[in-house]
Amino acid sequence: MKRREFLKLSLAAGAAASLSSEARAQTPLKEIKIGYQKTGVLVIARQQALLEKRFGSKQIGIKWIEFTSGPPLLEAMSIGSVDLGAVGDTPPIFAQAANANIVYVAGSRITNGQGILVPANSSIRSISDLKGKRIGFTKGSSAHNVVIATLEKAGLTYEDITPVYLTPPDAGPAFANGSIEAWAVWDPYFAIGEKRQNGRILINAHEVAKTNSFYLANRDFANTHVRETREVIDGLAEAARWAEANRADVASALAAITGVPLEVQTVAANRASFLIGPVTDEIVTTQQAVADRFHKLGLIPKQIAVRDIVWRHMQS
Repeated sequence: MKRREFLKLSLAAGAAASLSSEARAQTPLKEIKIGYQKTGVLVIARQQALLEKRFGSKQIGIKWIEFTSGPPLLEAMSIGSVDLGAVGDTPPIFAQAANANIVYVAGSRITNGQGILVPANSSIRSISDLKGKRIGFTKGSSAHNVVIATLEKAGLTYEDITPVYLTPPDAGPAFANGSIEAWAVWDPYFAIGEKRQNGRILINAHEVAKTNSFYLANRDFANTHVRETREVIDGLAEAARWAEANRADVASALAAITGVPLEVQTVAANRASFLIGPVTDEIVTTQQAVADRFHKLGLIPKQIAVRDIVWRHMQS
């Protein structure tokens, strides 16, 4: 093939690809898929149909998909089965290290509502007592980070414990029957462990490290539907402001949607942080420290820069 013909074909192919991309971008959005867990602002927004009200006039539906933890939520998000969702600080670290197709679109500080539980009658009274013990938590979750930060505070290493990787629904029974000697988890499971499984709080996460939760989106979805992504975050911010001022109603809403008893959700709602804001430089720095911690321990395969996946359209 002559060079001139090759260039013509290449240019034509490029133009076709560009037109195809524009066509995809111009395809009307029919549905937004939201991934959520058993607590937090997304549950409130679902219960109040806030997003449905915002997008109904635009003929855009909202589909809610429940997950037990952040890692599978972000796996689904990366492949496009979920457009936007909320997770703790650690799942995005593991996801970014695995080249997931996601971006941070908003953040929220966690001041309470997660930590490490031990049985009420346990001989474990201090962090140093965790040495040699079996600690249950979800691998790659915010609880994973809490465990590592807690060990660091006591001068212990990851090798000083026996990690038992369990999802919250599996860890609860294991904690209750003594198969694990401590359980790192977040609300409402943290409150379930306290109220229903005879747990005692050994340490709250805020006592050992700054922690944040995040709202993330599939990168392609967010970049293609900038206005809609911002509109979702605005709707969730509205729900968050309401939640801060109406915690009793929050507990009722959470119980109604999730089936977790009102007594448990009341504990979770009363100590939760709801407000949503941008992913600030301070939050990025805190999150980078989490990423560096996991890389140093060899728990993620490569060094990552958190800032690389902060959504560039986050602020107007």
